[in-house]
Amino acid sequence: MAGKTLTHFDAQGQAHMVDVSQKDVTARVAVATGWIRMASETYEIIAEGRAKKGDVLGVARLAGIMGAKKTADLIPLCHPLAITKVTVDLTLDAALPGVRIKATVKTTGQTGVEMEALTAVSTAALTVYDMTKAVDKAMEIGGIHVTLKDGGKSGRFEAE
Repeated sequence: MAGKTLTHFDAQGQAHMVDVSQKDVTARVAVATGWIRMASETYEIIAEGRAKKGDVLGVARLAGIMGAKKTADLIPLCHPLAITKVTVDLTLDAALPGVRIKATVKTTGQTGVEMEALTAVSTAALTVYDMTKAVDKAMEIGGIHVTLKDGGKSGRFEAE
Protein backbone atom coordinates (compact mmCIF):
# COMPACT_ATOMS: atom_id res chain seq x y z
CA MET A 1 0.00 0.00 0.00
CA ALA A 2 2.97 2.32 0.44
CA GLY A 3 3.24 4.87 -2.35
CA LYS A 4 -0.39 4.50 -3.44
CA THR A 5 -2.51 7.62 -3.80
CA LEU A 6 -6.22 8.26 -3.93
CA THR A 7 -7.09 8.97 -7.55
CA HIS A 8 -10.40 10.78 -6.99
CA PHE A 9 -8.73 13.88 -5.48
CA ASP A 10 -6.76 16.57 -7.29
CA ALA A 11 -3.61 18.31 -6.02
CA GLN A 12 -5.76 20.68 -3.94
CA GLY A 13 -7.67 17.82 -2.31
CA GLN A 14 -10.86 18.44 -4.26
CA ALA A 15 -12.92 15.45 -5.41
CA HIS A 16 -12.96 14.97 -9.19
CA MET A 17 -13.71 12.37 -11.82
CA VAL A 18 -10.53 10.64 -12.92
CA ASP A 19 -9.46 11.37 -16.50
CA VAL A 20 -9.24 7.97 -18.21
CA SER A 21 -8.85 9.34 -21.74
CA GLN A 22 -5.19 8.27 -21.97
CA LYS A 23 -5.82 4.73 -20.68
CA ASP A 24 -5.78 1.80 -23.05
CA VAL A 25 -9.08 0.20 -24.03
CA THR A 26 -8.93 -3.35 -22.67
CA ALA A 27 -11.30 -6.17 -21.80
CA ARG A 28 -12.27 -5.83 -18.16
CA VAL A 29 -14.17 -8.00 -15.72
CA ALA A 30 -15.10 -7.75 -12.06
CA VAL A 31 -16.80 -10.20 -9.72
CA ALA A 32 -18.33 -9.23 -6.38
CA THR A 33 -20.08 -11.32 -3.77
CA GLY A 34 -22.16 -10.80 -0.66
CA TRP A 35 -25.01 -12.31 1.31
CA ILE A 36 -28.26 -11.61 3.10
CA ARG A 37 -28.91 -13.55 6.29
CA MET A 38 -32.44 -14.08 7.55
CA ALA A 39 -34.61 -16.09 9.92
CA SER A 40 -35.13 -19.74 9.00
CA GLU A 41 -38.82 -19.06 8.43
CA THR A 42 -38.01 -16.34 5.90
CA TYR A 43 -35.53 -18.61 4.15
CA GLU A 44 -38.25 -21.28 3.85
CA ILE A 45 -40.73 -18.78 2.41
CA ILE A 46 -38.24 -17.86 -0.32
CA ALA A 47 -37.15 -21.46 -0.95
CA GLU A 48 -40.74 -22.62 -1.25
CA GLY A 49 -41.82 -19.67 -3.44
CA ARG A 50 -44.40 -18.44 -0.93
CA ALA A 51 -43.44 -14.74 -0.80
CA LYS A 52 -46.49 -12.51 -1.25
CA LYS A 53 -44.59 -10.16 -3.60
CA GLY A 54 -43.65 -13.01 -5.98
CA ASP A 55 -40.43 -14.61 -7.19
CA VAL A 56 -37.90 -13.11 -4.76
CA LEU A 57 -34.77 -14.46 -6.42
CA GLY A 58 -35.93 -13.68 -9.95
CA VAL A 59 -36.85 -10.09 -9.11
CA ALA A 60 -33.60 -9.62 -7.13
CA ARG A 61 -31.60 -10.93 -10.11
CA LEU A 62 -33.20 -8.35 -12.42
CA ALA A 63 -32.72 -5.61 -9.82
CA GLY A 64 -29.03 -6.48 -9.56
CA ILE A 65 -28.62 -6.22 -13.32
CA MET A 66 -30.41 -2.87 -13.30
CA GLY A 67 -28.24 -1.71 -10.40
CA ALA A 68 -25.07 -2.46 -12.36
CA LYS A 69 -26.41 -0.45 -15.30
CA LYS A 70 -27.29 2.53 -13.06
CA THR A 71 -24.04 2.69 -11.08
CA ALA A 72 -22.86 5.99 -12.61
CA ASP A 73 -26.20 7.55 -11.60
CA LEU A 74 -25.71 6.49 -7.97
CA ILE A 75 -21.97 6.89 -7.32
CA PRO A 76 -20.98 10.50 -8.08
CA LEU A 77 -17.50 9.96 -9.55
CA CYS A 78 -18.12 6.75 -11.51
CA HIS A 79 -17.82 6.89 -15.27
CA PRO A 80 -20.86 5.85 -17.31
CA LEU A 81 -19.79 2.63 -19.00
CA ALA A 82 -20.95 0.52 -21.90
CA ILE A 83 -21.39 -2.70 -19.98
CA THR A 84 -21.20 -5.75 -22.24
CA LYS A 85 -22.39 -8.40 -19.76
CA VAL A 86 -23.92 -8.65 -16.30
CA THR A 87 -24.81 -11.85 -14.50
CA VAL A 88 -26.26 -11.98 -11.02
CA ASP A 89 -26.48 -15.37 -9.33
CA LEU A 90 -28.51 -15.82 -6.16
CA THR A 91 -28.04 -19.09 -4.31
CA LEU A 92 -30.07 -20.24 -1.34
CA ASP A 93 -27.84 -21.28 1.57
CA ALA A 94 -29.60 -23.10 4.40
CA ALA A 95 -26.48 -22.92 6.58
CA LEU A 96 -26.56 -19.08 6.55
CA PRO A 97 -29.65 -19.17 6.45
CA GLY A 98 -30.13 -16.83 3.55
CA VAL A 99 -29.04 -16.02 0.05
CA ARG A 100 -25.52 -15.76 -1.35
CA ILE A 101 -25.15 -13.29 -4.21
CA LYS A 102 -22.50 -13.16 -6.93
CA ALA A 103 -22.33 -10.57 -9.71
CA THR A 104 -20.05 -10.65 -12.73
CA VAL A 105 -19.74 -7.55 -14.90
CA LYS A 106 -17.79 -7.20 -18.16
CA THR A 107 -16.88 -4.35 -20.47
CA THR A 108 -14.27 -3.31 -22.97
CA GLY A 109 -13.12 0.13 -22.03
CA GLN A 110 -10.74 2.48 -20.27
CA THR A 111 -11.84 1.86 -16.68
CA GLY A 112 -12.89 -1.14 -14.62
CA VAL A 113 -16.29 -2.42 -13.54
CA GLU A 114 -15.70 -3.15 -9.86
CA MET A 115 -18.25 -0.54 -8.77
CA GLU A 116 -20.85 -2.00 -11.12
CA ALA A 117 -20.34 -5.50 -9.67
CA LEU A 118 -20.56 -4.17 -6.09
CA THR A 119 -23.70 -2.19 -6.94
CA ALA A 120 -25.29 -5.25 -8.53
CA VAL A 121 -24.74 -7.33 -5.37
CA SER A 122 -25.96 -4.53 -3.12
CA THR A 123 -29.08 -3.89 -5.18
CA ALA A 124 -29.94 -7.59 -5.34
CA ALA A 125 -29.55 -7.94 -1.56
CA LEU A 126 -31.67 -4.84 -0.91
CA THR A 127 -34.35 -6.24 -3.21
CA VAL A 128 -34.46 -9.53 -1.27
CA TYR A 129 -34.88 -7.43 1.88
CA ASP A 130 -37.62 -5.31 0.32
CA MET A 131 -39.57 -8.30 -0.90
CA THR A 132 -39.50 -10.13 2.45
CA LYS A 133 -39.31 -7.37 5.08
CA ALA A 134 -42.98 -7.84 5.93
CA VAL A 135 -42.05 -11.11 7.64
CA ASP A 136 -38.46 -10.37 8.75
CA LYS A 137 -37.22 -6.86 9.45
CA ALA A 138 -34.08 -8.18 11.19
CA MET A 139 -32.37 -9.49 8.04
CA GLU A 140 -28.67 -8.64 7.75
CA ILE A 141 -26.78 -7.78 4.57
CA GLY A 142 -23.02 -8.27 4.59
CA GLY A 143 -19.79 -9.53 3.17
CA ILE A 144 -20.02 -7.40 0.03
CA HIS A 145 -16.62 -7.27 -1.62
CA VAL A 146 -14.74 -7.61 -4.90
CA THR A 147 -13.43 -11.13 -5.36
CA LEU A 148 -11.94 -10.68 -8.84
CA LYS A 149 -10.87 -7.77 -11.01
CA ASP A 150 -9.03 -8.22 -14.28
CA GLY A 151 -7.96 -5.95 -17.11
CA GLY A 152 -6.32 -2.59 -17.39
CA LYS A 153 -2.92 -1.35 -16.27
CA SER A 154 -3.17 -2.76 -12.74
CA GLY A 155 -3.82 -6.28 -14.08
CA ARG A 156 -5.46 -9.04 -12.11
CA PHE A 157 -6.64 -9.00 -8.50
CA GLU A 158 -8.14 -11.98 -6.71
CA ALA A 159 -9.33 -11.83 -3.12
CA GLU A 160 -7.77 -14.40 -0.82
